[in-house]
Amino acid sequence: MAFHTLGCKLNYAETAAISKQFVERGFRIVEFGEPTDVFVLNTCTVTERTDRECRQLVRRALRNSADACTIVVGCYAQLQAEEIAAIDGVDFVLGSREKFSIFQHVEDFQKRANAKIACSSILEATDFGPAFSGGSAGRTRAFLKVQDGCDYRCSFCTIPLARGASRSQSVETTVEQARDLVSRGYREIVLTGVNVGDYGRSEGTDLMSLLKRLEEIEELRRIRISSIEPNLLTHDMINYIRRSHKICHHFHVPLQSGNDYVLKLMRRRYLTNYYRDLICAIREEIPDAGIGADVIVGFPGETEFHFDQTYRFLVDLPLSYLHVFTYSERPNTLAVNLPGSVEPATRARRSEMLRTLSVKKRRQFYESFVGRTISVLMEGTVEGNWRIGHTSHYVRVGIPMSSAQENDIVDVRVTGIDELLCIGGIARDLLTQRLGESLVGVAA
Repeated sequence: MAFHTLGCKLNYAETAAISKQFVERGFRIVEFGEPTDVFVLNTCTVTERTDRECRQLVRRALRNSADACTIVVGCYAQLQAEEIAAIDGVDFVLGSREKFSIFQHVEDFQKRANAKIACSSILEATDFGPAFSGGSAGRTRAFLKVQDGCDYRCSFCTIPLARGASRSQSVETTVEQARDLVSRGYREIVLTGVNVGDYGRSEGTDLMSLLKRLEEIEELRRIRISSIEPNLLTHDMINYIRRSHKICHHFHVPLQSGNDYVLKLMRRRYLTNYYRDLICAIREEIPDAGIGADVIVGFPGETEFHFDQTYRFLVDLPLSYLHVFTYSERPNTLAVNLPGSVEPATRARRSEMLRTLSVKKRRQFYESFVGRTISVLMEGTVEGNWRIGHTSHYVRVGIPMSSAQENDIVDVRVTGIDELLCIGGIARDLLTQRLGESLVGVAA
């Protein structure tokens, strides 16, 4: 059987939990695109493009395996079950709650004349299934789901409709799962969720309490927070991360707009002054921290003046990179009825401007590490002659492939930049090389 996942790291973690159920029942997992008897697609619905991609992937899978039992699950399935069921070849559509109990809803994994839908009300999505997965880096970095759902009501977002209310698993369960991942060789754990900073609120705990317990796992070398809302990132947490030897100096803090009027239309929980002060506080406490931001362009009512303010706001902020999203109309959101729709061509132009700015900021950030020695967790990824790894700050680093193996943590002396990649060598190897060159010079 084959799986394919669209969307965020949380979706990837959940796909891993689902695939484990199949493996335990004797199924063999093959790569997407290979012939298969069963195909499971875990979907996202953040943008219209991901909806379209879902439909294309179903058709692509059926071209390769026309008789494969095709099961579509996840956020898109929760919101548009009938639409998916109408796609020729789809056999089962399972919502956000049902995706963790496929074997209760699918009896014989045979093709059907008409798709079967199992999609309960999102109000019933109150459980929390275990979910974790390794990333593309192999057994170096694992994504561990600690939180699900969202109680925020941003005007552009369908996530609360697709995933329900905010909820978390207990600290004890999370620590147990983290220990299991470490025992299997993972050296970094990324905490994922819809709103990770809201972790534990409904259970009487908080993210700081979880971080402190995870730090007690002796063999765990790195803890990374995937993303955290500005209003939930406190100065106490920043200070705690500064003093930690395990929590990565990497913050992803969604912004969405650099204009207060647009932020209010978006129903965000902060304004630009608050966001600016927060980013500057991070930079003051941890000068070399990697700091990323999400930005949406082309939101209804965003004029050229508003976008220009956003652009200048981002130019002046000490950010390391941007994740740029082009606004996409989503059904059943408040934003879809707002006046002032922005032309698609204008959205595309603004998006390209911010992506270009992001490249400049990332390069400037990478250049600040040239001449420094930094700790890098090496991955299985190889590009040309370089083995790729990441620092705590989420800087991509390449060293000669023969210098280290996957899952090694090495001190790398950065000697330059190649595109958006810091390059260098293991510090002790460079020192040995320089000593050898000096001795040759003396002998001559």
